[in-house]
Amino acid sequence: MTVPAPATPARSSGTAPLARWRHWWRKQSPTRQDRYVTLGPLLAVMLFLAAVIAAFAYLRIEEIDREQQAVKRDVEYAQQRLRLRLLERQEQLMRLGRDVSNKEVDTEEFIAQAESLVNQYPELLAVTWVDSRRKVKAAYVSPSANLAQARLSGEQLKYGETEGTFGLARDLRQPVYSRPLPNKDDTSHNGASLQLQIPLDDQGKFGGVIMGEYAVDGLLRFGVPTEVTAKYAVALLDDQGKLLAGNLPPARNTAAKLLPWSDEAQEYEIPVSPVGNGLLLKAQGYRASLGVVGSGFFWLVSALSALTVWMLLGTWRHTRRRVQAQEALISETNFRRAMENSMLTGMRALDLQGRITYVNPAFCQMTGWSEDELVGRTAPFPYWPEQDRETLAARLDDELHGRSTPGGFEVRIKRKSGAIFDGRMYVSPLIDPRGQQTGWMTSVTDITEPKRVREELSASYERFTTVLEGLDAAVSVAPLGSEELLFANKLYRAWFGGEVAGHMNLIAQAGVPTAVPTEDTLDAVDGLAGLPTDTLTTAQTENAEIFVPELGKWLEVRSRYLTWVDGRLAQMVIATDITPRRHAEEQAALQAERAQSASRLITMGEMASSVAHELNQPLTAINNYCNGMVSRIKGQQISNEDLLVALEKTAKQAHRAGQIIQRIRSFVKRSEPNRSSADVATMVSNAMELADIELRRHNVRLSHYIAARLPPVMVDPILIEQVLINLMKNGAESIAQARRPTARRSVELRVVPKIIDEQSVIEFSVLDSGKGLSPEVMGRLYEAFYSTKAEGMGIGLKLCRSIVESHQGRMQAENLYNGDEVVGCRFTFWIPVTPLLSPALAATETPSPPAGVH
Repeated sequence: MTVPAPATPARSSGTAPLARWRHWWRKQSPTRQDRYVTLGPLLAVMLFLAAVIAAFAYLRIEEIDREQQAVKRDVEYAQQRLRLRLLERQEQLMRLGRDVSNKEVDTEEFIAQAESLVNQYPELLAVTWVDSRRKVKAAYVSPSANLAQARLSGEQLKYGETEGTFGLARDLRQPVYSRPLPNKDDTSHNGASLQLQIPLDDQGKFGGVIMGEYAVDGLLRFGVPTEVTAKYAVALLDDQGKLLAGNLPPARNTAAKLLPWSDEAQEYEIPVSPVGNGLLLKAQGYRASLGVVGSGFFWLVSALSALTVWMLLGTWRHTRRRVQAQEALISETNFRRAMENSMLTGMRALDLQGRITYVNPAFCQMTGWSEDELVGRTAPFPYWPEQDRETLAARLDDELHGRSTPGGFEVRIKRKSGAIFDGRMYVSPLIDPRGQQTGWMTSVTDITEPKRVREELSASYERFTTVLEGLDAAVSVAPLGSEELLFANKLYRAWFGGEVAGHMNLIAQAGVPTAVPTEDTLDAVDGLAGLPTDTLTTAQTENAEIFVPELGKWLEVRSRYLTWVDGRLAQMVIATDITPRRHAEEQAALQAERAQSASRLITMGEMASSVAHELNQPLTAINNYCNGMVSRIKGQQISNEDLLVALEKTAKQAHRAGQIIQRIRSFVKRSEPNRSSADVATMVSNAMELADIELRRHNVRLSHYIAARLPPVMVDPILIEQVLINLMKNGAESIAQARRPTARRSVELRVVPKIIDEQSVIEFSVLDSGKGLSPEVMGRLYEAFYSTKAEGMGIGLKLCRSIVESHQGRMQAENLYNGDEVVGCRFTFWIPVTPLLSPALAATETPSPPAGVH
């Protein structure tokens, strides 16, 4: 059995990508192939230049990284050397401090040891012994120090210099380094100093400090190794970057640091331990190389690459111009062919003998005849209807002799199917490149649908005009800023004639805003200022009722803005005769007045019950006062002053009873309260005083909250007090019926300002802890002669609501719930701070019609 060799699949797999590439290449247009061939060398040169730049950048980045690592390593080495030097001085000062704490060293011995330390270590400027009260006991200052470091025995240290460091050493009982202190007497950067304060222990107490002062410049010169200062610019800085010692080269452009070929010198900084972040050691390397940009080989490669790119671009531009010329020719040909094929207008060309030489696809589609069936035909043409051939032949003769009208002419054309449609033809001469006429070009447009639409619009206009002429309202339209009447229906012409004066008079009397631009205001102010900015089709109409003496009629005028057919902004006014309706309204008002008088007579019957109901509180108070005085007089337990006070309260309640009768009588008579400016807090206080007797009788506690700075209200205070008394009394009776325990027997009165329907009001709320209102009672709450109490008359809440509504307020009641349990009821009513115009006053201020109009 022979096994087939697997070489064929391998060859096919290797040639498949090549075959696919060839297939893709052959699919491309010659223009695109030329573009790819031209862009290939350009792309190769650009890739070569990018590779060279990347190589140089990589080498430069490696060099910068090595330099940065070297700087970091050398600065850390210098920081370690400086740290060891500071620790050695710290240890020596700590030994001196222990000797001082153990009282083994006196001031003379201290000065001797301090002198030895200062002379042995040049960076040490001074060593000072300071007691716990910040006084200098002994000090030695280096001869090279300035006057600022001089310390005298018994001298008090300045707080500004060592306050923070001294306090920190006292609290921590550990050596503390201060922030670098600038030398105020030295304007150079090398006068800064650093303090080390070592606390002293005096038998467990703070005994002062040993303060060593270092010259920051000395620390730099003697603490940093010379091999580091020889390679770098080294300096000591504070935590704010201020130079304390040493020198740094000026800062260079920071943007250059972001570039891989930047020749910016490397730098590194590190805090000096054990001082901390207050002292920083910073080193910056000197520039040692030219960088990538300074390399001559780099510029040579860049120049050669740029020259090659320039040559390739010139070749590519020449090729592109040639291709563009070819594409423009092809595009022009395709454009003209596409324009002819996409036109809905039929095109037909005739020679001078009347033979068809050309038709476009639209003409063939319009007539149903193909190009082969039409080209070369002479009159009569197949698309001529039989009954119109004589007319069309005359039209053709006029066309061939140049007698066609410029506006075209209308003809009837027959399709191959036999259907007839209307068309309009336009004729123009055909001129060859030499300027000679070779024939006539005719364009044909199908006007069947536009003609049908025009006929329908004409019929619609006739119907619309008929409807407007038959309306029982006067309709007129006039443009803004002009006294031209654009439209007026039959009724308008009957009332005002054909003049625009009637339209303008209606607008003026109705108070409709309009704008008439003048020559003086055209440049300064827009003449249409004040008109609505909304879309005209959604603008709201404006209604007004006016009386026209010339017609002796009441008219309802409605107006709106619209855009007229010529684009001008116009105003339409519709005036409807409402004289019969006005007469009917006057009759209805007269009947309402008579019904109101009858209602007042009926209310007189209810007045006796209302008086009996409302006089209960003052009469009860008078009875209580009299019984109390009688009991105390019999027991000889009352003085003349107490008797006089009780008699005054009795007289006050009697006067109040008379006021109640007068107010209820006036209320029934006028249906309007006797309003005056009343203080809310005074009304509430009077009501609480009268209701408190009834509440104490039911063992009910009364609490209240009255908001501060309440504005006065225009009310009848007697009536409002009666409403509050009635509501509080009803709350106490509801609590008594519910048999609540003593802890839950309370009535709360709240008076607060509120905003309801964008109107400032005063809200009165009476909350009780009774059993609430059942749904049946809630539905009949304000019904006359309905009461849930055996002795109730059923007119209390009805009268209360009437009083509140007569003050343009509202009353409502709701149950209070704790979960699903009813725990009380709340009656709320509000009175507006500024009452609206009453109906009676509004009627008196309404202008009456002229005499003789009914």
